[in-house]
Amino acid sequence: MRTTRLVGSLLLCAAAGAPAALAAAGTAPAPVPPDLRAPKAFAAIADRTERSRALFAEAGKVIESPRCQNCHPAGNRPSQGEDMHPHLPLVVRGPDDHGVPAQRCTTCHQAANYEPAGLPGHPKWGVAPLSMAWQGLSLGQICEQIKDPQRNGHRSLAQIREHMGHDSLVGWAWHPGGRRAPAPGTQAQFGALIDAWIATGAACPAG
Repeated sequence: MRTTRLVGSLLLCAAAGAPAALAAAGTAPAPVPPDLRAPKAFAAIADRTERSRALFAEAGKVIESPRCQNCHPAGNRPSQGEDMHPHLPLVVRGPDDHGVPAQRCTTCHQAANYEPAGLPGHPKWGVAPLSMAWQGLSLGQICEQIKDPQRNGHRSLAQIREHMGHDSLVGWAWHPGGRRAPAPGTQAQFGALIDAWIATGAACPAG
């Protein structure tokens, strides 16, 4: 029975990674992400609140990218790919957001990207909790959610800055492997925008 489960798991992992692996085997390089504007580009906005909103909107280019949205699903099933289609094979978040018994995220997703199979990986691979579901929300709604300790895991703004600017799982978005499009800019640029957003009052875009 154990051997059957192992073979089944390997086949599921292979099926999940096959499309990406085929793409990675192509001759075209991975897409180059667009750059992010630095905080100083917003210095001309005299109104502090409006400058803060503009800074978050720029950071939102990362937040709204598939690399981040795929891991912040609104339901129990994550999405994948540039078109954010439902994860294949069927997986669910489970009680701890890391899968269910016999179908844990780490069954397929290892500590690092596995390029031969086109499978992304990180030691903490999983999905964000439902309280931090981003899919289907406006950027303004996501902003308010990020600031809310009741939904963001009781994090302070300083902890949000650290998480977004330095957490290696967030950083995977800029090193996704294969031909996946990285998130815009770099994690350092993203972190600088979040830092400047907080410094100007952490105002959220309207809507």
